[in-house]
Amino acid sequence: MLIGYARVSTQDQNLAMQLDALKATGCQKIFQEKVSSAKLRPQLQKMLDIVRDGDTVVVWKLDRLGRSLKELFTLINDFQNNGIGFRSLNDAIDTTTAQGRLVFNLFASLAEFERDMIRERTKAGLAAARARGRVGGRPKGLSPEAQAKAKAVKAMYSSQTNTVNEIGRLFHLSRATVYRYLAWQKQNGT
Repeated sequence: MLIGYARVSTQDQNLAMQLDALKATGCQKIFQEKVSSAKLRPQLQKMLDIVRDGDTVVVWKLDRLGRSLKELFTLINDFQNNGIGFRSLNDAIDTTTAQGRLVFNLFASLAEFERDMIRERTKAGLAAARARGRVGGRPKGLSPEAQAKAKAVKAMYSSQTNTVNEIGRLFHLSRATVYRYLAWQKQNGT
């Protein structure tokens, strides 16, 4: 069965072009949504729940399915591992054909190569920084501004006139940060 998935990022955008293309391709079932790929996509999840061995997922363009190359390759690999085909109408990828699998695997290899190169450059940069005596990461402890705020938080907390939630609201801090400031004060003996 051909199962379509159509998505636009905002409510202002129109799905008609994608839906027309998916229907013309012969999709028997089409899942559609108007939501940013950065947010939870309930229709995508529904599609993933029903797609089975022998089905083919069809999208208008790759970027309609996933928000990143990594997510796309993970989804398409999962499809392949479960006997599900994948076709992108505008990207010349159809994993139900030998040529389409080749194109997909070339893209996957290039993406893996890019990740490896980034990893190698990052390691080399960190090694060079260490050789110059530079240590990476966040500085330990609290900044001078945070230390001052921690002292004020401790004073208010010690006076027992305000709750942790009230202190957090007054200083625009989360409960966790209020407790972290209190622990810092206790640890530093101030």
